[in-house]
Amino acid sequence: MRRALELAGSARLRSSPNPWVGCVIVPVDSRKGSASEVFEGATEAPGARHAEQVALDAAGARARGATLYTTLEPCAHHGRTEPCVDAIVRAGVARVVVGMVDPDVKVSGRGIEALARAGIDVEVGVMANEVAEQLAPYVKHRTSGRPFVVLKLALSLDGRIAARDRSSRWITGDAARADVHRLRAVSDAVLVGAGTIRADDPELSARTDPPPERQPLRVVLGCAPDEARAQPLVELSGDLGSVLDDLGRRGVLQVLVEGGATVAHGFHSAGLVDRYVLYVAPVFFGGDDGVPAFAGPGAGSMDALWRGRFVSVTELGGDLRIEVA
Repeated sequence: MRRALELAGSARLRSSPNPWVGCVIVPVDSRKGSASEVFEGATEAPGARHAEQVALDAAGARARGATLYTTLEPCAHHGRTEPCVDAIVRAGVARVVVGMVDPDVKVSGRGIEALARAGIDVEVGVMANEVAEQLAPYVKHRTSGRPFVVLKLALSLDGRIAARDRSSRWITGDAARADVHRLRAVSDAVLVGAGTIRADDPELSARTDPPPERQPLRVVLGCAPDEARAQPLVELSGDLGSVLDDLGRRGVLQVLVEGGATVAHGFHSAGLVDRYVLYVAPVFFGGDDGVPAFAGPGAGSMDALWRGRFVSVTELGGDLRIEVA
């Protein structure tokens, strides 16, 4: 299952809006043999093969009597591909180990039931927490209809995102900025306010090496100039919850909110942020006139503080990447 998780991670950049899933098939005669005797698969682009089918195609006749490990419950419904359950049963797999039940109402529990009815031994919940963490954007979308919201901020040690003259390039170094591009690449949409478009004229693209197979949808709250570098843009306005509902209907599983301070405050104060990613540079603006991370009223008392947990702290060059949930 740990290897299946690694394979699922490799599919993240191509599979959305489908879940990124990994699968490993262990033939009967290789459970005590070498790792080279197992067969692997990861979700392909939408409309192409699911992870289970990729692994089954690789295994061929060796799948009969084998154990199949998959991070997510195999589908049992007809979509753009045949049900994975049908392929598993037809291949003669004897045992299926599932990381977590699929939260999609079209699948949830039905794949497991179909496998059991076919006489296949099924075990569910192996490394379930790790799978749920990896698939958090997919789970959020399928259970709420809204995308998983990641708020990204690049800031100084004293909590400022720009100087008094509104300049902000560059607070962090090359390694942190490269990581932002990777974060954009795994997101289905990047969202900023119209003020950020006017002030910084960002491109909002994912510039990675190698280039990503797809670029995120670029979204602005308000209206953007026709000549903005980020064009073509989707212009949205109104209640932020309604904005997220709109993005969810567009198949956006994860939206990266990049600013500015008013937009960041809006999402934070409304309790709409699922994950905070902070890039912190070892610099001080040294005063109270720099642009704060959030523009708007904060907690009125200690009892009203928002409290989360540190998910990870990573050194990137001379900066820190702090992930908070």
